[in-house]
Amino acid sequence: MGGGPGWGCGQFMTDRLIDFAKQLRKDQTDVEIILWKHLRSKQIDGFKFRRQQPIGAYIVDFVCFEIKLIIELDGSQHIEEKEKDVARDNWLKSQGFTVLRFWNNDVIINKAGVLTVIYNYCCEHPPLAPPIKGGE
Repeated sequence: MGGGPGWGCGQFMTDRLIDFAKQLRKDQTDVEIILWKHLRSKQIDGFKFRRQQPIGAYIVDFVCFEIKLIIELDGSQHIEEKEKDVARDNWLKSQGFTVLRFWNNDVIINKAGVLTVIYNYCCEHPPLAPPIKGGE
């Protein structure tokens, strides 16, 4: 099975996930737009965030790979999908990521508070220093 020579099931799933992530970036929710305005272009203490990024079998809302931080925005559908979110978060944590979850209403009502939590996390968890070139 697959889409042709060299195509295994894993490659097909990866390509589908990437295509879906691209579509999610085009179809951002209003809350994602609000938060992205503050995360993009290294506005949070110089950290680079990506949006709608595939990681494993999941697509995360926002991620900073430098400090392995994932930010998820949850709407009302997450009340019913709590078990899926726990399993997802556990897998992401097993890969070394920290997951910060915020309700959509928190971003709308208390955007400054949400940004403060994110900023504080970034400042308290700086990236590991790269190795010194030519050093011992």
